[in-house]
Amino acid sequence: MNRTGRAAALHKARARATATPDDPSWPLYLAEDLRGIRADWKTSAEVCADAAWAARSAGHSVLGLLSPEDVTATDRDPITTRTLTHLYLSALRFDFRCPTLQQLVERLAEPARRPLDCYTRALYAFALLGQSRPEGLTVMEEVLAQAEEHPKTLHVLLHGLWLGQDLDQGAERLLALSSRPALATGSDPIVLFRVAGALRRLGRCDEGLGAIDRAIDCLPPGDISVHADLVRERSLICAARELHQHRSPARTSSGVPS
Repeated sequence: MNRTGRAAALHKARARATATPDDPSWPLYLAEDLRGIRADWKTSAEVCADAAWAARSAGHSVLGLLSPEDVTATDRDPITTRTLTHLYLSALRFDFRCPTLQQLVERLAEPARRPLDCYTRALYAFALLGQSRPEGLTVMEEVLAQAEEHPKTLHVLLHGLWLGQDLDQGAERLLALSSRPALATGSDPIVLFRVAGALRRLGRCDEGLGAIDRAIDCLPPGDISVHADLVRERSLICAARELHQHRSPARTSSGVPS
């Protein structure tokens, strides 16, 4: 299949996956489409993450269509197996079900099952990071060594660092990851949102306020899917800044504490 034909087939796969979210068969249709273009793990990750999010937003989470047994089954072809895995694990991620996600990936990694692709291992890192487990940092570094600048994979790791509030230097690590070329576009509202949260945790509230205001401004017109989260983060930054100002010693006009 040439590049033009592949792009058209991929567009069709995306459209079919999101057209009827209440149809319980769409995950298998998507697997069929991805099998038809011999999708690699990167393409699968991109399509499945978006499809899982769209289904969740429509009130038809993949978690209600598939089961863990669909993910752990060993009688399907590799692309179908990977598609269902990416869909189900992405749905767990979007619901912040970190312990369940961790346990399921560990079942997949058991001897005599199958090797895990880079995106699945990124989701495993997310599950560990989201629970502030330090071993998640090790898995994250292993993923980064292979993921190159794959945006969806980096977003999963960024999400884990954002969720793991008790990780050692978690905020600093988040800022370092956000500076990688695939994320440092300056126009991705989700990256800016997570950066703003990290800056708040570091007490850099003025910078955080600037980041969250840019994030809100970068949202597509009428996009309400994450707007409330961004506004909530802005309120948290403002509250943190006000608290810091109240805790600072009163100063005289000469700048000397009174």
